[in-house]
Amino acid sequence: MRALDTPFELLTFALLPDLGPRKIVELRALGTLSAIAKAPESARGILSPEAIQRLRCGDAQRVAAAERQRSEALGLRLIGLDEADYPALLRQIFDPPSVLYVRGGLASCHQEVPAVAIVGARGASPQGASLARAIARDLAAAGVVIVSGLARGIDTAAHRGALDAGGVTLAIQGRGMDGIYPAEKAGLAAAIVAAGGAVLGECPLGIGPRAENFPRRNRIIAGLAQATIVVEATRRSGALITARVALDEGRDVMAVPGHPSDERSFGPNALIRDGALLVRDAADVAAEIAVELPATRAGISEDGLLGALRPDVPASLEDLAARSGLRVPELLARLTELEMGAKVRRLPGPLFVRA
Repeated sequence: MRALDTPFELLTFALLPDLGPRKIVELRALGTLSAIAKAPESARGILSPEAIQRLRCGDAQRVAAAERQRSEALGLRLIGLDEADYPALLRQIFDPPSVLYVRGGLASCHQEVPAVAIVGARGASPQGASLARAIARDLAAAGVVIVSGLARGIDTAAHRGALDAGGVTLAIQGRGMDGIYPAEKAGLAAAIVAAGGAVLGECPLGIGPRAENFPRRNRIIAGLAQATIVVEATRRSGALITARVALDEGRDVMAVPGHPSDERSFGPNALIRDGALLVRDAADVAAEIAVELPATRAGISEDGLLGALRPDVPASLEDLAARSGLRVPELLARLTELEMGAKVRRLPGPLFVRA
């Protein structure tokens, strides 16, 4: 049985130039990182001449020690690939992060605890954001961990939905954990940690939100979850990268359909065309991942909501909320489902009538 590498050894190699997670996997096939650090020439061909020199003179170890000290001062925990607290699902992907920088707890990341990623457009429509929030809330109420990327739009709606239910959510960053991106999400990040979730990433401290970081961030989102749901995504959306990673890793991919004329519907509709599960609400997701929603959620009836509508008298959201007993985010999600099923028409206002 191969000896395990310590978080410090993994950090030392993760901070070397031009040495990504996949190369570290290749290095670990040669032996322990401790042994390679003592004889770096043995890994010539994987390690660059610069990396070999840094290991030989001790510079690499000194950089890692300073990174560890600064991380501890910031209240971060460094979790190495071999540690028991490292998320089991994430460890299984093609190129798992060698070290995670974590603020908060990862106690929820056990294989017996289901996790679902919800991702989508930053410039989400009100209906899309409302539906994402409702799906996240209902799944979180059933004990599902909600994973997303702390971005504006759908990501934010997903995190807030989980918090609405008193559930756990994980936010993955595409920058160093000495800051929050976007900055206005600092309050949301704090609420996630306070509720028992975590904000985490793999970028070294001091690394800003560079464009090249986000595809790698997206692979972590997909890697932490057994299923990924896409809610609104344009042709160039990073959410589609997350979905592709999930597919490559053999995870479930699901999508909420949208109107063909809306550019934000391109991604979900294309995924459904190619075989992704069509999602209307949390019940569709729960059935696929074998999770039972709370009885109060299961008791919400679309027929009951339709009964509160008339074809000749438009009703406002406030009217429908009073008649149905639903909160506005949940009500909007239900109305969106009925509208997609051509059972409800939306009028300016917004007002709603039975079709």
